[in-house]
Amino acid sequence: MSLIALGINHKTASLAVREKVAFADHELGEIMAELAEALHQSEVAVLSTCNRVEFYVSSDQQTPEQLREQLLHWLQVKKQLQEDLHSAIYCHDEDKAVLHLMRVASGLDSMVLGEPQILGQLKASYQKARRAGTINQVMERLFQKTFSAAKRVRHETDIGTNPVSVAYAAVSLAKHVFADFSKLTVMYVGAGETIELAARHLQQQGVGNMIMANRTLANAQKLAKEFNGRAIGLEAIPHYLSQADIVISSTGSMLPIIGKGMVEQAVKERRRKSMFMVDLAVPRDIESSVGKLDDVYLYTVDDLEGVIQENMQARQEAAAEAEHILRDFSEEFRQWQLGRQKHDTVRELQQKYSDIANNELQRAKAQLANDGDPEQVMEQLTHRLTKKFLHQPLVWLRQDDDEVDTHEVIRKLFDLDE
Repeated sequence: MSLIALGINHKTASLAVREKVAFADHELGEIMAELAEALHQSEVAVLSTCNRVEFYVSSDQQTPEQLREQLLHWLQVKKQLQEDLHSAIYCHDEDKAVLHLMRVASGLDSMVLGEPQILGQLKASYQKARRAGTINQVMERLFQKTFSAAKRVRHETDIGTNPVSVAYAAVSLAKHVFADFSKLTVMYVGAGETIELAARHLQQQGVGNMIMANRTLANAQKLAKEFNGRAIGLEAIPHYLSQADIVISSTGSMLPIIGKGMVEQAVKERRRKSMFMVDLAVPRDIESSVGKLDDVYLYTVDDLEGVIQENMQARQEAAAEAEHILRDFSEEFRQWQLGRQKHDTVRELQQKYSDIANNELQRAKAQLANDGDPEQVMEQLTHRLTKKFLHQPLVWLRQDDDEVDTHEVIRKLFDLDE
């Protein structure tokens, strides 16, 4: 049984590379089903967020090295990538893969140490994998163990104290630009958890005028109702953009929603009044060329890393405690795997020798049906069974292996000392 975790994240690849590899949320189920088939019916789960794209794969047919190369080839072809991904890719196998997944779920591998959103995103990917039928016994056990580990980390350490999410970092950056939030208008593009969190943080800073833009108007209306804002569809953004002092965008769109021309017109209507824009999406929602406009301050998820570092100190000790907890859960999963492997070995051993015995029994019955001498048939049956049962142990005994005391192993295995 092989288990790997392969991916790229904010530490190994630039935003430009990550957005080329990212998958839209609505296509994940289909992608996982396609990948599972490409990897010869392996168990597969895929996580795609603004900061990482990761593949978790379990297989009883390929080695970790084979899985890695097949997966990379599939990704290269699927995304029609020209660049070589090897320098940006990391791959963990077996115990390290287990520990990596648990660290991701607990927020220990995030740009914002201990951020809680990743656990929800991972659970959503797990549910999509279940619906797609791409996880079975091993991955099911792994994810359940991972969720339990993350829950314990959240409850038994201070990893979640002092909010330092990407949304919070965006708000912290805005505080360097605006002294008074009470008269500002904020436009949110998207209606997911990150946008909701950003709206909550800004509401706490005194922002009262909010515009919620989303492809599905009902979702925007739901968010607008919670924060006493105005809901609009994405097509209405050009008509309202000039009202926004702050724009925070985080959608699952594969193409930019806000272009340079749109922002240029909004700035003119604002009479050169500054506009602060934060693009938290991967792929980007706001064209990068917008950042070249005068009176526009555009930041991406990568730009927030410096802000985030200022809020890290309080979580460092908690992270060390969390690592110990995760190692315990990782060891529990390893022990479960070992037990499962032993069970499989016992079953396969019983099946193998049962098949040998049944084949020889059928042969003996055929000889008796052809008037064979019963005593001779029984002697031949006993001889053939003994020869076949002991064939492999005798091969091992005749081999010269300095690393393993085969003689002693055979004596214990067949209880010869008794």
